[in-house]
Amino acid sequence: MASVFKRGGKTNRGGSWYVSWFDHGGKRRVKCSRTTDKAAAERIGAKLDSDAALRRDRVIDPALEGIAEQSRRTVESHLADFKAKLQAAGRSADHVHHTAKLIREVADAAGFRLASDISADGVNCYAQTMKDAGKAARTIQARIVAIKAFSRWLANNHKLPRDPLASVQRPSMETEGRKRRMLLPDEWAWLRHAAESGELSHGMQPAERVLLYATAIQTGLRSAELRTLTRGKLYLSNDPPFVLVPGRSTKNRKEAKQYITGDLAAELRQHIATKAPTAPVFNMPVGPSVAAMLLADLAKARKQYLKSATGADERLQREQSDFLAVVNHEGERFDFHALRHTCGGWLAMQGEHPKTIQTVMRHSVITLTMDTYGHLLPGQAADAVAKLPALLADSAAPMRATGTIDAHPGEAVGDNSRDSAQRHVQHSQRDSGKPDAAPCDEATQDRRIGCGEACSPNTLPVATLGEVVPNLTSPNDSGRGGDRTRTRLTPHRILSPVRLPVPPLGLPMSMFRYRNA
Repeated sequence: MASVFKRGGKTNRGGSWYVSWFDHGGKRRVKCSRTTDKAAAERIGAKLDSDAALRRDRVIDPALEGIAEQSRRTVESHLADFKAKLQAAGRSADHVHHTAKLIREVADAAGFRLASDISADGVNCYAQTMKDAGKAARTIQARIVAIKAFSRWLANNHKLPRDPLASVQRPSMETEGRKRRMLLPDEWAWLRHAAESGELSHGMQPAERVLLYATAIQTGLRSAELRTLTRGKLYLSNDPPFVLVPGRSTKNRKEAKQYITGDLAAELRQHIATKAPTAPVFNMPVGPSVAAMLLADLAKARKQYLKSATGADERLQREQSDFLAVVNHEGERFDFHALRHTCGGWLAMQGEHPKTIQTVMRHSVITLTMDTYGHLLPGQAADAVAKLPALLADSAAPMRATGTIDAHPGEAVGDNSRDSAQRHVQHSQRDSGKPDAAPCDEATQDRRIGCGEACSPNTLPVATLGEVVPNLTSPNDSGRGGDRTRTRLTPHRILSPVRLPVPPLGLPMSMFRYRNA
């Protein structure tokens, strides 16, 4: 039974009444009624006491009531708990901060103040607004992925009755995303020369920039992974040499062991000679400045490429080409991440096995590797189709060898045709039951009707219409031309056109039997 009281006793005569009651779990609860009227406080206490009884009897589900209470909390209050969850999962501070920033951006734009306000329609309208504004699919995708992870966490932790964004689809990178182009081997020669002959750019010396680009191409490491690479993670004296990136610094949280060539290992050994073991290998600029640095070197390389043209026609041709262009005619863009794309592209162009490319690129599934670099693999399909004419020509050789079809004029039967003909003869002998059977032996000639010396083997006798052909086979004869199946309804001579008697009118066909002539 609920009770009311005032804290402070008689000294608190004008204060609010407090209500004390036991909840459905048997725990004593105390709550301020926010009223100075004792009767009103008692009515509040009775209501709390009756609700606790309903919960004990499962008339009111406490779990659903708790979810409803959590859904009335603000998005910002839930976001603090979500950030704690990401930190407990081992996410970096930058990732946690960036994810929370994207969630706030979507919530503010869509008008999500409470957790219950999150809806699929609001997120879809926000995504369409960004698309109409010309934002890249990758930019939209990052925000949708963040808000979907947040709503999924709310549903899994019983803060919402269901995931309101389960039906929201993120943009497809294949159809709407910005595609990257790889750097051609000839383009790399011009880019390397431009970077080496340049000056200090974004805090990096020319030689260091060349090493950074070469390492990105040979290892396929991302910009963030290269940034965390330290001298202690370079194993340049091993055979073969490799670099090691710990799992806490990779995208898939798995340790990356990437091999490099001996020439690059020698250049890196000279570069880190004076660095501390924990010092970063490359003094990379922060944020998008890395891409700006690369594009500046790329622009310088294209300028040198155009300048080296010997004539006006050649210069015009080079200006219209995609060589060393930031964006080619197919809309594919070059940026720092394109160096990683170059690594997989060059491996595919060399004819490496797709599984090897998947291992180097650290793709989770082989389909991602094939979808990205499959068009660069050597044309096995074209080679296979090119072999079809030879197969089509050889397929008729066995038939020409056995005389089934005429040979082409001037065509000699090759060894394969002779082998096929020999196998055909052996197959025929095996079926006849006589390994030494001749085309026309004496036993067969004695049985053949009207067969002379010039008759061909296995010739069926042809009777004229109306002629009665006598049965020349014995019932148990199993030789060539014999009658193995003894049936009176289907005699052997029915294969020849003979005159059959007509049954009398009125009698069924089953009662009429043919007689031998």
